[in-house]
Amino acid sequence: MAYLEIIERLTLEFEQASELESAEKMAQYMRNLFPFYGIPKTKRAVIVKPILKQLVAVSTPENYEVIALELWNKPQREFQYVSIEYLEKVEKLWRRQSTLELFENLIVTKSWWDSVDTIASHCVGKYFRTWPQDVEQTINRWNTHGNMWLNRTAIIFQLSYKSHTDTALLAHVIDTHSRSKEFFIQKAIGWALRQYAYTDADYVRTFVETHTLAPLSKREALKNMVKSMQIT
Repeated sequence: MAYLEIIERLTLEFEQASELESAEKMAQYMRNLFPFYGIPKTKRAVIVKPILKQLVAVSTPENYEVIALELWNKPQREFQYVSIEYLEKVEKLWRRQSTLELFENLIVTKSWWDSVDTIASHCVGKYFRTWPQDVEQTINRWNTHGNMWLNRTAIIFQLSYKSHTDTALLAHVIDTHSRSKEFFIQKAIGWALRQYAYTDADYVRTFVETHTLAPLSKREALKNMVKSMQIT
């Protein structure tokens, strides 16, 4: 198949560009959860750009999920990054439900903040703007799921929504986890509130004052407002 040949070319280029010392440092930074080629981000972007263009050219509604998984299932972490970039490029091919199921699969597989956060804000967020009728059922399920990364996604998927943020939903998912001891959940709560503060600082300030939140979540939520007050 054409896409397999393209991915094979990408693999060869990644192997040729690999840097052992950088690979070890990158793996250590990610707690040695994944192997890396050690390719700097700017250099990786140069390699990936023409490859993505070729993959998009051979993509159809029937094969784009297969292509994404072919990339995702390769061991080196750089392939997961390419898979996410690819999915963003083929947004016009996304299909209701099957694409959402794919995103959920990627969130709970090879999970760490670097992949989950991008999928949540760049992919899941865009999906729900296209199919808002799927938000309530899906987010309620993810919000109470036993998988922490799905919980985090439920909290941060609206990061780019600005004035379109569903504040009632945001408050609901935050309240569900407000007493969580999990670092990534506490950070997610603070991040979601801090991001919405760019749109409505008064809402966020009042929310922090009237809701039970972990100290870390409060600090993260108010961080930019505190900086602004110090400057003025």
